[in-house]
Order: sequence, then structure tokens, then C-alpha cells
Amino acid sequence: QLNVVIRSSLQNLREKIDQLKDLLLRAVSTHQITQLEGDRRQNLMDDLLTRQKQLQASYQNEGTEPDVIRSSLMTGGVKRGVTNPWLLEESEETRGLGFDDLRQQQQRIIEEQDAGLDALSSIISRQKQMGQEIGNELDEQNEIIDDLTNLVENTDDKLRNQTRHVKMVDKKSTSCG
Repeated sequence: QLNVVIRSSLQNLREKIDQLKDLLLRAVSTHQITQLEGDRRQNLMDDLLTRQKQLQASYQNEGTEPDVIRSSLMTGGVKRGVTNPWLLEESEETRGLGFDDLRQQQQRIIEEQDAGLDALSSIISRQKQMGQEIGNELDEQNEIIDDLTNLVENTDDKLRNQTRHVKMVDKKSTSCG
């Protein structure tokens, strides 16, 4: 019964890989994705096909050492440089801790992060308030500058009028005398 399930799962995997391959070819040909992305996905597809063949060979007990094939499947492959997170060593902080201890440690970390986020939130709120106050001050300064500009323009107009009057009086005084 287990053999039937494994054989069925392997066949299903092969069909899904074929569907993915067809979808990838369609996406590249219709320019839904770039050629570079298509190449990247094709490399992933090739890796998936290799792993599927390794699984098939392992199931059929082909190849020299099935244990080596199984371990290479679990490590994520040497060429990609990606390690399986399930095979990583446990850190010193969590080694020897039980489920409840891990949960308490996780809760403590979450509380510390929440406290940090609260502090960050208050800092951002303060900066927002300062920004709004600076904006209000700039608006007031702009109004003062606009008023000053109007006063300078009025004064300039008066000065020109007076200069014109002075020239007229000077002209009249030279013509009379």
C-alpha cells in the first residue's frame, strides 16, 4: 500500500513539473515575464527535474548509494549553496529548553520587540508633530514675507511717484528761472 502511495505521488510530481514547464514556456513566449526571469525559472525547473529523478531512482533503488542521494536531497544541493533549515544545529540559547521554556523565550522576545516598536512609534509621532510645527511656522513666515513684499512694492511705487514729482518741480524751476 505504501508503494502505491509513493508511486502515485511520484507520478503526480512528474505531472506537476510538466505543467510548470508548459506554463513557463507559455509565460516566456507571451512575454509575461522577462527573458532573464524565464532563464532563472528554467534553472529552478532543471533543479526540480533533477531532484525528481533522484527521488525516482531512490525509490527504485537504482544508483550506487541511495543514502547519499537522500542526504543530497535534504541538504538542498551543493551547487546552490542553500542549506536545509531542518539540518542546522540548534543555537546555544535554545539548547536544552523545553517547549514551555521556548514559548516563554519567544514571548519575551515579542514583548521586547513590542516595546521597541512602541518607542519607535512615539519617536515618529514626535517627529511628525515637529514637522507640522515647522510647516506652520513656515506658513506664518511666508505670510510675513508676502506682507513685506507688498509694503516694499507700495513704498517703491510711492518713491517713484515722488521722484517723478521732484523731477517735474526741478524742470519747472529751471524753466521759470
